[in-house]
Amino acid sequence: MAQAGEQGVVGNNQDRQWRMVVILTLLVIFTGVSSSLLRELWQWLNQPVGVVTVAGATRHLDKEALAQALATRMNRPLLQLDLKALQEQLVQEPWVHSASVRRQWPPAIGVQLEEEVPVARWGDKGLLNHQGDIFWPELKPEYAALPKLTGPAHETIRIMQQYHDLNRMFSASGLRLTGLVLESRGAWTLELDNGIRVVVGREELVPRLKRFIDIYQQRLAARAEQIEQVDIRYTNGAAVSWRAETGQDNAG
Repeated sequence: MAQAGEQGVVGNNQDRQWRMVVILTLLVIFTGVSSSLLRELWQWLNQPVGVVTVAGATRHLDKEALAQALATRMNRPLLQLDLKALQEQLVQEPWVHSASVRRQWPPAIGVQLEEEVPVARWGDKGLLNHQGDIFWPELKPEYAALPKLTGPAHETIRIMQQYHDLNRMFSASGLRLTGLVLESRGAWTLELDNGIRVVVGREELVPRLKRFIDIYQQRLAARAEQIEQVDIRYTNGAAVSWRAETGQDNAG
């Protein structure tokens, strides 16, 4: 009986060993097949890019030209492309506010653009968007109608807000701001739609401008086309520079 028991134990061990061999063999086969399938899948996914699509509402950007420019950078298959580098290439274009780049299949690159929307000129060569960011496209005559803001680059938000606040103040008197300058020392100068420049200075901005509006309406409006500049940095009254004369005349 003992010998039969020993033979049963040996048989069970042999069965377990064979099962282990079968399992390992199946694992090897499965791994090999999976690896082969993964290689084939990778090769199918990682093909050369055939199409570049650019989407998004644009007025100033040529989407076809941007797609062609990106296509020249496609020197690797789809899965090996550096999408961040492609995105950085796009945002270097002055009119591109933001861009996202994604892979698509069949092998393609899809780009979604957001174009800059100018709300003001910045100095003589730049433009501002609604967030106060400066960008530097090639300026066209159509931008001449935008207000011209000038000042330290880190003060764009402050200058834009000041422009909107002051424009509301002037609109009630029938005047409109077309330009606003903030000098590095903090002094303000305004340009009005009738061509008059108003020198305000650093202090008491709103009281001085309210005084200017009163003086303008009472004494200067009828001769506005003759006025080049009004300096309102006085306790009482203002200094007026006339276009047809070289001297200054005090008003107030």
